[in-house]
Amino acid sequence: MGELGENGNEDAEPIPFWREKVILLVCVAIFAADQVTKALVVQHLENPNDANERVVIIRGFLDFIHRTNDGAAFSILQGKNKLLAVISFFAMGGLIWFRDQFDNGTRVSKWAMGLLLGGIMGNLTDRVMRDSVVDFVRVYIERRGGGVSEWPAFNIADASICMGVACLFYIAWREGEPTEEDFD
Repeated sequence: MGELGENGNEDAEPIPFWREKVILLVCVAIFAADQVTKALVVQHLENPNDANERVVIIRGFLDFIHRTNDGAAFSILQGKNKLLAVISFFAMGGLIWFRDQFDNGTRVSKWAMGLLLGGIMGNLTDRVMRDSVVDFVRVYIERRGGGVSEWPAFNIADASICMGVACLFYIAWREGEPTEEDFD
């Protein structure tokens, strides 16, 4: 399949990245929301990794906390913040450079690219400016017999990256050519 141009026509002149309004709008919105929420967490929950400092949103299920992570998802590659920053930078460049492999011209693919780029940029900014990523959403279940089952803390950038990947899986799952109504 050839690259889609401005009118959704195959093999038409490709749109320069800086003119991809949907991708850029979603990217900037995610990046801004991520950085604003992290700044609020850092300001109001001053003691990172203090288990007692939290804002309960839904008792027994959802809290806002302040965690730092100098590794990747699920705390793998702990202490490799600089390496992960370099990988993130090249991942963003690769997504932009090879966007025609992911962006089939549909709204879903443009949202996916914006979600991925905004999320990567949010966590990359933390890695460069704070030397670790700020995580603040804690999802957990308090069990009846005692104890807690907990998902690792995350942030808006992490959720955005996961949603972007889910969109790409959806696009791959749909198979076949996009319909006329899928295009902007």
